Amino acid sequence: MQITRDIIYVGVNDRETVLFEGQYPVPNGMSYNSYLIKDKKTAVMDTVDLRFADEWLANIRAALDGGRPDYLVVQHMEPDHSGSILRFIDAYPDAVLVASAKAFTMMENFYGVGAADRRMVVGEGDTLALGSHTLAFITAPMVHWPEVIMSCELSEKVLFSADAFGKFGALDVDEPWLDEARRYYFGIVGKFGAQVQNLLRKAAGLDFSVICPLHGPVLRDGLEGCIALYDAWSSYAPESEGVLIAYTSVYGNTKKAVEMLKERLDLRGCPETAVRDLCTCRLSDAVADAFRFGSVVFASTTYNAGVFPPMREFISALTERGFSKRRVAFIENGSWAPTAAKTMKAMLENCKELTFAGNTVTLLSAPSESTPAALDALADELCGR
Repeated sequence: MQITRDIIYVGVNDRETVLFEGQYPVPNGMSYNSYLIKDKKTAVMDTVDLRFADEWLANIRAALDGGRPDYLVVQHMEPDHSGSILRFIDAYPDAVLVASAKAFTMMENFYGVGAADRRMVVGEGDTLALGSHTLAFITAPMVHWPEVIMSCELSEKVLFSADAFGKFGALDVDEPWLDEARRYYFGIVGKFGAQVQNLLRKAAGLDFSVICPLHGPVLRDGLEGCIALYDAWSSYAPESEGVLIAYTSVYGNTKKAVEMLKERLDLRGCPETAVRDLCTCRLSDAVADAFRFGSVVFASTTYNAGVFPPMREFISALTERGFSKRRVAFIENGSWAPTAAKTMKAMLENCKELTFAGNTVTLLSAPSESTPAALDALADELCGR
């Protein structure tokens, strides 16, 4: 795939992985992106997962058409991108490895290779001249590992963005960018909002018209919108003033209350209401929705004097990713001692800038005659009435 006149895609699609990083379902696979810049000096940008090294090296050979690379630029040391470094070194023993100082330390730890005789350490503001093309390096610590660097190719205005602006899904899948990019961001990068904000401030001073991430499609159109989304996501601002209702229900009674609340929100013209059954949905979808919407209703059965385990896992996933700046409400159910709301609120107590609804709905085993009025009051509050 030709990215620009002199930049060629040499990455691979992964249709084997079921759970990316052992936890994120990827029914449409993944891409491990690598790029090659042809000039007087040739640079390969990152490697791929070791399982696909043969395919990747074949792509490089085809792109080089008899030539040999001068540099391997390693922007990120996570093994899905660095896993084929040893194979590259074996194939091209004269090529110089270009990476941050921390990346070379990780390279030694992962693969036993320090590359002392063939390394070029780069940092903020350093450049690498290839001929008519020049790479300018930008440090991006904790987006989302500490060693990460990005680079901007100055002549063709291409930003090689490492894991930023990536998404789940192989490149041979025709699907919208947004939903899987959001799920990817909050799953992989979401904890590091402050670091992404720092990166965006740096990016504002760069001149680029193409973004080449390490996962997902090359981005050319609508870059301002993509950057605006990253700004919102990393500042924890909601995309929508809608409501997520995330629930657990053992015998269906909490679910009934959730359905009743959704009806009331719809009747009041709530911009959008999403309902996630935490016992059956992908956790990463529920997490992405919690950061997408301005309000989240946590509805849970009381269990062992606390909350049902999928709810506990969900709240933990939110808190470790910096959940904040949201309106929060609770529905609890308990046959003799309902404590779910108290437990959920305690789990969220360290989150910043949460507004807690004044109306908590409590079920004693099942919805009762008083439940509709309680749900009406909660719906009014969520809709700003």
